[in-house]
Amino acid sequence: MAPTLPALLCLGLSVGLRTQVQAGTFRKPIIWAEPSSVVPSGSPVTIWCQGPLHAKSFSLKKEGSSAPWNIHPPLEPWDKASFSIRHVTEQQAGRYHCSHFIGVNWSEPSETLELLVAGRLGDRPSLSVRPGLSVAQGETVTLLCQSGNRTDTFLLSKEGAAHRPMRLRSQDQDGRYQAEFSLNPVTSAHGGTYRCYRSLSTDPYLLSQPSEPLALVVSDYTVQNLIRVGLAASVLLLLGILLCRARRDHREAREAARRNRMMWTSPGFQS
Repeated sequence: MAPTLPALLCLGLSVGLRTQVQAGTFRKPIIWAEPSSVVPSGSPVTIWCQGPLHAKSFSLKKEGSSAPWNIHPPLEPWDKASFSIRHVTEQQAGRYHCSHFIGVNWSEPSETLELLVAGRLGDRPSLSVRPGLSVAQGETVTLLCQSGNRTDTFLLSKEGAAHRPMRLRSQDQDGRYQAEFSLNPVTSAHGGTYRCYRSLSTDPYLLSQPSEPLALVVSDYTVQNLIRVGLAASVLLLLGILLCRARRDHREAREAARRNRMMWTSPGFQS
């Protein structure tokens, strides 16, 4: 009996899928953490892994751990899965990557997610900004993290940012440790709330308490925009002056014409 059309379609899709998997053409899954990859000790965090539609399973693995965490995607379209940690401890800090299973094999691992646990070092660094909290687009902004305690690296985290925190090696300035994070040129995307942390090289994924939050405001008024606004205002002012002068000249001309008419029609000028 000849195979039906649905059967042929399923067979074709299965062969095509197997060929793609064997050829390694599926893209890597995407990994991220909510609410952030910087988590206060004892707080919850969810690690998400997203791959293609109809993935059969997802696997999350922490570097240095031999046991992966496998889970089936719970809801359609079965393209992502969540791995929840209710209370983060220092044992969960580290580097993670995930893979998805579809067809006959596991995908390549995702990019690395660094899960950073804050609050394991007692003190908090300070955070300041130059030239100020409110800047215009195109300027250069420097965020300065400082601490009086030994620090190997500083991390700068932006609230709600999808990318990983910036990390810089600290510099010893007469017994005070610091790092300068430069944003150049600053854009509207740089606006937001920042915090910095310090860490030690013995365990770079365990951080200090965060600094006090710093809110950076980036306005749309660049130097070029201010020049344009100034030129436009000057042109409008000049047009206004010319318009007022033209109206005044017009009134004076009408008044002069009216006086002339009265003079020629007065009795003393009649023959």
